[in-house]
Amino acid sequence: MTLVDVRVDLPGGPPPPPPPARRRAAWHARANAVVVAWLVLTVIATLTRDWLPVPRWLLVHLFLLGAVTNAILTWSEHFAVVLLRAPQPSARWSAIRLGALNAGVAAVLAGVVIDLPALTAAGAAAVVMVVGSHTVMLAVRVRRTLPSRFSRLVSWYVAAGAALVAGGTMGGLMAGHLTPGSWHERLHAAHVHANMLGWVGLTVLGTLFLLWPTVLRTRATDDVDMVARRALRVAVPGLALAVVGLLAANQAVAVAGLALYATAVALSLVPFVRTARRRGPHTAASWMIAAGTAWFAVVVLADLVLVARKGPALPPDPLVTSAIVGFVGQILLGALTYLLPVVLGGGPARLKATAATLERGWVARVSAVNAALPLIALPVPRPLALLGWAVVITALAAFTVLAVVALLQARGSRRVPRPSPAVAGIVVGTLLTAGAVGVAVSGAPRPQPVTVAGNTGTVTGDTRTVDVTLADMRIQPAAIDAAAGTRLVLRVTNRDAQRHDLRFATGEHTELLDPGETAVLRLPPLTRSVEAWCTVPGHRAAGMTLHVRVTGDGSGHHHGDDPGMPQQDAQGSLGGLDLSGPMSPGWRPYDATLRPAPGGTEHRVEIHAMERDLEVAPGVRQRMWTFNGTVPGPVLRGKVGDVFTVTFVNDGTMGHGIDFHAGALAPDGPMRTIQPGERLVYQFRADRAGAWLYHCSTHPMLQHIANGMYGAVIIDPPGLPRVDREYLLVQGELYRGEPGSQAQVANMREGRPDAWMFNGTAAGYDHAPLAARAGERVRVWVVAAGPASGTAFHIVGTRFDTVYKEGAYLLRKDDPGGAQVLDLAPAQGGFVETVFPEPGNYPFVDHDMRHAENGAHGLFRVTR
Repeated sequence: MTLVDVRVDLPGGPPPPPPPARRRAAWHARANAVVVAWLVLTVIATLTRDWLPVPRWLLVHLFLLGAVTNAILTWSEHFAVVLLRAPQPSARWSAIRLGALNAGVAAVLAGVVIDLPALTAAGAAAVVMVVGSHTVMLAVRVRRTLPSRFSRLVSWYVAAGAALVAGGTMGGLMAGHLTPGSWHERLHAAHVHANMLGWVGLTVLGTLFLLWPTVLRTRATDDVDMVARRALRVAVPGLALAVVGLLAANQAVAVAGLALYATAVALSLVPFVRTARRRGPHTAASWMIAAGTAWFAVVVLADLVLVARKGPALPPDPLVTSAIVGFVGQILLGALTYLLPVVLGGGPARLKATAATLERGWVARVSAVNAALPLIALPVPRPLALLGWAVVITALAAFTVLAVVALLQARGSRRVPRPSPAVAGIVVGTLLTAGAVGVAVSGAPRPQPVTVAGNTGTVTGDTRTVDVTLADMRIQPAAIDAAAGTRLVLRVTNRDAQRHDLRFATGEHTELLDPGETAVLRLPPLTRSVEAWCTVPGHRAAGMTLHVRVTGDGSGHHHGDDPGMPQQDAQGSLGGLDLSGPMSPGWRPYDATLRPAPGGTEHRVEIHAMERDLEVAPGVRQRMWTFNGTVPGPVLRGKVGDVFTVTFVNDGTMGHGIDFHAGALAPDGPMRTIQPGERLVYQFRADRAGAWLYHCSTHPMLQHIANGMYGAVIIDPPGLPRVDREYLLVQGELYRGEPGSQAQVANMREGRPDAWMFNGTAAGYDHAPLAARAGERVRVWVVAAGPASGTAFHIVGTRFDTVYKEGAYLLRKDDPGGAQVLDLAPAQGGFVETVFPEPGNYPFVDHDMRHAENGAHGLFRVTR
């Protein structure tokens, strides 16, 4: 078998003469050597993962972006040339393209390791450009080639390339810190699906139509071309819908897309199963490909079920692990086991020798990997998980060693031409990444053993292990004292109801930990004091910090403070607001009109937690945490005895909960914090009248309320008379700055708002006055959301003849007296009624003049 034997008999005449086999074989030997080099780096990084700055991310991308992307680019070009019966591309052009790809991959990995976002973004752009040009070239060739039985299979590679362009662009935006934080989770989920199901999945499915029967040494089924075309027509729109649904956090769209994609996978595997029934797997390559394909089907179905149950969110680690190891890993190693002997050539004897080298111990390797996969993908005791990883790493290392031996044997069997400058670029790019990994692994010179004293922990020579817990918005212990040169090993456990992580100013960090989850964090030898914190917005400012204090560093202070944090002025404020300017074009006020209670005794509503950029004062936009995208959230209204069924959905990027003051029930379940993509049903009976507050129940509540997560529930008192107009005003405080930043939270704690707002905008109703007519009876409901200050609601130019506060009338219109203010503490509510005597502009204010002069004011515009 020679290089050109990796093809099928195509109708329509003999193919064009192949290029000289030795020259092309030498090229494939170099290209596949690059793939093997990335596998070597993956093995090294896996063995040293505890010391890497971003271990999980680096392992995944060394394998997928390095080894798998190189393999796909090389082999999709080769198969496309064969299927289209096209002339071989210039080896020099192929080498230049592969060199640019690997330089881009190296830049991405090095940029993340050394925390240089610009380098990461540039590397991602290079990868996208290389794959994009490759995809365009394939698309042009497909259009220019006369249709034949199998030529349209190349369209699978075109679709896969388009998916990588989309997925790689999203990855570059995230890694380069070029997107708002609120988009990170959505982009991450879409990025994973576009690359795994698109770039890898479509490539594998398209290749299997003909590679599978070739590996089994049998003919393809008669309907393979028809099935391939139909499956692609379903897979591409399915994948596109899934990615769009994940980006939009739209569960229905994401589920519909994944269902279509799963249908395409099932259709694609029909000829796969028929071929296997004709002649079953019997070689190393065929068993690995069969196992990888089976894992792919399992992963796709599991992904569909999880998104349908929990909503569009990042796939859980077990699913990602199964996809990478079970599917991608086995497919790649299986394909290389079959294809490497073919492309290395050297005649029948050399082919058999190379195949024998790669297949050594294959039965044990394949069996062990598939037996170990459940141990690394499922929640099993840690010793079993470690055993599973040991088996997988050993199998990968064994194949890598065998592949290196095969490549060296092939090199010794022929004279390999001197590499071109482009090929040298490939080697340089790979070595750059190896250097980055080496630097990350080696760290500082190993210190001499020292004695550690101070906080509780296990001391073993120069290494100290400390248990760290994350709970109740605190990190315990809050400080660790250690001598210079100590290696700290932190066992970090999240004992809270919401997710947390731990990141050091020097870059070491855990992933986001679910409740009850534990991670081990290894620090390089300590040379100076350093700070660590939880990166969930607002948690650091709320007190989730850890100080590692190094004795003998001579600094006299803690290192690691965030230099990019906005600083407070002398009064602890971020600066006053100019409220005299106009609102921005397109601004729309919160509709303060309060509509009558709907009919019926049960009311169903869906409330979504989400982040939005809103105009909070004239010309001032700020990121706010909201319910349904507005501040305040949607108004709920009903009568005494009504039942409210609220479906609460977390479309945000952090945990949120909800608390309705109008209900009475144990808070453990309905008020619990739910994570992004999750939902819960909150049902309560409103058996007491009043103007009630609802707000986010997640700690720290000070931050969640102050950043906009509040709203009102109006339950009418029995016999409430009709009036001409009703309005609702919810007063809140405005704290400028990035939500959760240290400066913003410091102002919250000190009670120093930058402004006060009615219905989410300071001075907003100056620019959109509330309407009334002279002689009309107007009822104004008021709720003080705080979180720290109440209100003294007053309308200039009129008096109140009715006052209702906290469930009771203080004044009725038939009483001889009147009232001038509705005074409410934080979280209290009520209403007042008045009749405007004549046309004109009647300001309404919080009569605490500090509040009024800083935004808590608006207008009633009264006409005849």
